[in-house]
Amino acid sequence: MTKQEKNDIIKVLKGKFSQYNNFYITDTESLSVAQVTKLRSVCFDKQVEMKVAKNTLIKKALESLDAEKYSGIFDSLHKVTALMFSENPKDPAVIITGFRKENNNERPLLKAAFINGDVFTGNDQLKALTQIKTKNELIGEVIGLLQSPIQRVLGALQNKDAAKEAIAEEATPVEEVAPVTEAAPVEAEVPSPETPAEEKLSTPEA
Repeated sequence: MTKQEKNDIIKVLKGKFSQYNNFYITDTESLSVAQVTKLRSVCFDKQVEMKVAKNTLIKKALESLDAEKYSGIFDSLHKVTALMFSENPKDPAVIITGFRKENNNERPLLKAAFINGDVFTGNDQLKALTQIKTKNELIGEVIGLLQSPIQRVLGALQNKDAAKEAIAEEATPVEEVAPVTEAAPVEAEVPSPETPAEEKLSTPEA
């Protein structure tokens, strides 16, 4: 590889590192050409860019951008390295996990991941990376939490209105029956006209 070719690769890598806030450094050693091709295809479908490059060129590209910022991943640049660039921080982790399971293989092996400025090193970090919340997922959870109290209030108001309607329906028959109950004692006082008749009969004796 000529010096110009190396410089071209470094330039391309610098562009990718500048473009993405998330990238994974993986070990694809022992994977066949067919498996690597399949892995590339899976990455393409998930909008993850995969690039294989020499560790020395990767390090030079990172150092030329910000050596201090990326210093935490330099120790992971050894053996065969495949880079995965993604807008979604957990997509590469999901791809690696699924690919391993499908092919009964331990590769790709996670060497390091750079996620929004944080560095995760070691293959044991893979499971945790598959559970990272994306920005949209976090926004959705916050919106759900904000809406939850409102929904409870609306539900309570709806239940209250329903209760009022039920009470009103039950109270209506009582108001109709009430006048009938009050009229009964009035009819029981009818015998009063007998009193004047007795008074007339006693008058001639005087």
